[in-house]
Amino acid sequence: MGRHVRKGRGNGTIALSVSGLPAPVEVRRHPSARRMTLRVSRTRRAVIVTLPPKCDLAQADDFLSTHIDWVRERLHNIPEAQPFADGAVIPLRGTPHLVIFGGSKRGRGVVELTRTAEGQPAIMVHGAAEFAPRRLRDWLVREAKQDLDVAVARHAGRLSLKPNRITVRDQVTRWGSCSSTGNLSFSWRLVMAPPTILDYVAAHEVAHLQEMNHGPNFWALVRKTYPDLDDAKEWLDCFGLDLHRYGAHG
Repeated sequence: MGRHVRKGRGNGTIALSVSGLPAPVEVRRHPSARRMTLRVSRTRRAVIVTLPPKCDLAQADDFLSTHIDWVRERLHNIPEAQPFADGAVIPLRGTPHLVIFGGSKRGRGVVELTRTAEGQPAIMVHGAAEFAPRRLRDWLVREAKQDLDVAVARHAGRLSLKPNRITVRDQVTRWGSCSSTGNLSFSWRLVMAPPTILDYVAAHEVAHLQEMNHGPNFWALVRKTYPDLDDAKEWLDCFGLDLHRYGAHG
């Protein structure tokens, strides 16, 4: 096993690079951990080793070495990161769009939908190129918020429920959440999925306004407002994690 090189420390986590691994390794000590565990985060593209309090880095090194083939296989299966860059192709509402950094242009919005000369759907981002990735991300967040506002209102109306507040952020462990106070939160990356998928996640979280669980009554409520939920769940299981590679740094 290659030598660990310490890169930083914070919140009880030691960040390392390991020779031969194309991803950072995070070693975490957890006070309630009873044994060492290992996982590969597909959304963060990192290897995470969790240790009980009394384990040291040498033990973590041995543990990782023992499972190195398993780690490499899972890293290999993670889709390649696709940064927001000129010439990149990203999905918008399920349709691939070419990203074009168009420079400054008076009288135009910062981001606009257009087509190439060949008819390919495109997203034109105006302004200085160094700020274009952030402008594109901000625009996608706003588009997601607009779509989710409409979808939530529709499902809430059908079920006679009323959410408190709707927010959109970059959630990595779930597509949506509902708090006990009726606040709904969603991943902005849903705007890249087909509209039916965003619609299902909105229906799912709206149903939690009445049923804060995943019991039979909850699923009956989701199906009442979104009958095709099985297809949407299958799509998320198969393709959902792929959405996290867009806007990531390679």
